[in-house]
Amino acid sequence: MSRFAQFGPKLRQYGASSARMFLYCAIPTACFIHTVFDYAGEITPSCGPSMLPTLNMAGDMLMIERLPGWRKRLRVGDLVAFTTPYDPGRRAVKRLLAEAGDTVCVDPKSKHPAFVLVPKGHVWLQGDNYNNSTDSRVYGPIPLGLLHGRVTWCVWPSPRRISNGADILPGRFSDS
Repeated sequence: MSRFAQFGPKLRQYGASSARMFLYCAIPTACFIHTVFDYAGEITPSCGPSMLPTLNMAGDMLMIERLPGWRKRLRVGDLVAFTTPYDPGRRAVKRLLAEAGDTVCVDPKSKHPAFVLVPKGHVWLQGDNYNNSTDSRVYGPIPLGLLHGRVTWCVWPSPRRISNGADILPGRFSDS
């Protein structure tokens, strides 16, 4: 007996065709998938050298968490997916280096380092590959509204949990 056998007599009673039966199943399934991707998380590809060695240059599939309250669970060192400020059609993944109220050294290797205070409602994002990353050093502080979610897993090609990398953050200073 198929899973949908219980619906058979009722659907046949109303003259349902196989197309109607398909829609009867497809619409709730599509709604479920939409809800999961918008409110729970998604799987997205990652490419480019900016997050080496944490992520590969190409081929990594990342699980992005968007469960309710994910922004409150963000911590310095987490990887986040966001829309780039200069190209709204492009998404990127970077490490959260500083939150609102933190002071960041833009280029610690410079003879005359510049410091930036991250304003309220913004974060400072930076790639792990310091010399090959377009990040907050170019964009400036990123508004929280551009963040899509927190990267929690690399699901392909080598499944692993993406841990908080707060121990590798150069140039971050706290006001406290």
